[in-house]
Amino acid sequence: MGQPAKKWIAAYRQGDIEALGCLVEYYRRPLFGFILRMTTSVADAEDIFQEVWFRAIRHLDSYREKNFLSWLFRIARNLVIDRARHAKPRVHLADAEAAAEPTPWEARIPFRGPGPDRLAQGHDLGPRIAAALQRLPPEQREVFAMRMEGGLPFKEIARLQATSINTVLARMHYALIKLRQELKKDYEDFSGVRT
Repeated sequence: MGQPAKKWIAAYRQGDIEALGCLVEYYRRPLFGFILRMTTSVADAEDIFQEVWFRAIRHLDSYREKNFLSWLFRIARNLVIDRARHAKPRVHLADAEAAAEPTPWEARIPFRGPGPDRLAQGHDLGPRIAAALQRLPPEQREVFAMRMEGGLPFKEIARLQATSINTVLARMHYALIKLRQELKKDYEDFSGVRT
């Protein structure tokens, strides 16, 4: 655990409420990034982020680990798993409306503007990357997010997932292969390089 985190935890334990705010802000980016990669919406990620901090605060007096971010990731991981177990199938209003209404005649006329490939070049790759990440198996997505968002060492990720380091390395390897395959065309279009 970094020096600032140790200092803030000690200060919070002694009653300094502002130290908690510093702690939350210090870990906001990696923790929220990890949770966002493991959920399907920003709203879910925000809910889980808050719940992680509620649980962390409740158990802060018993915290004795070396890596505070790993501890937060473990709490977040358990919450994501719990939410997935209790999730009900979602029906989006737009899907229901589309199924109920016939396709208007304007939508059946061929589009004469630039094709989808040209339009995609002008848009940010972020949503396509996020979608590709969501299509990864949960174990691979989790390893990828812990490593990329939190910078956790593979040994620590293996400990959090309760598996061997070789399994974690394999999950990262397969995640990267799948992401490269899915995003190959985007990379080629963006860089002008054909692989």
